[in-house]
Amino acid sequence: MSDTNVPVSRRRFCAGACQAASGAALATLFSGCSGESSPTSPSSMASMLGKLVGRFTGSGVQVAIAGSALADVGGAALVESTAGLFLISRTSANTFAAIDAVCTHEGCTINGADGTTYVCPCHGSRYNRSGQVLAGPARASLRQFATTFTDGIVTIAL
Repeated sequence: MSDTNVPVSRRRFCAGACQAASGAALATLFSGCSGESSPTSPSSMASMLGKLVGRFTGSGVQVAIAGSALADVGGAALVESTAGLFLISRTSANTFAAIDAVCTHEGCTINGADGTTYVCPCHGSRYNRSGQVLAGPARASLRQFATTFTDGIVTIAL
């Protein structure tokens, strides 16, 4: 390899600069498809829900609530399991509401809340704790699941 400088034509320089700018623009565009909230998205004011891991039992998903946001009435969490993604909220001392955590608009994972409202990070759809649409672009409600609570374990019936 030589240490001499090789002149670059203006045409070659401009073509390289356009390719670099195009690549940066595409990277920015595709990062919006990742399902993550961006600082300028309408849901950026929503707080992220705590994540819990659920254990699939064949007929349901079990979630231990000790030490989590679900330990207190009004708390909510995103539950990840091999059976799916769920949003769980504690509605009273012994009752919980469980709904699907996949937005009905374009399939993003709902991982934020604004008070008692779940907020989708992709396009700002808002749902109440029962999964009903409060604000679009989503039009369909989230699927609800029955729950039971025994010995500090919430079971989501599938």
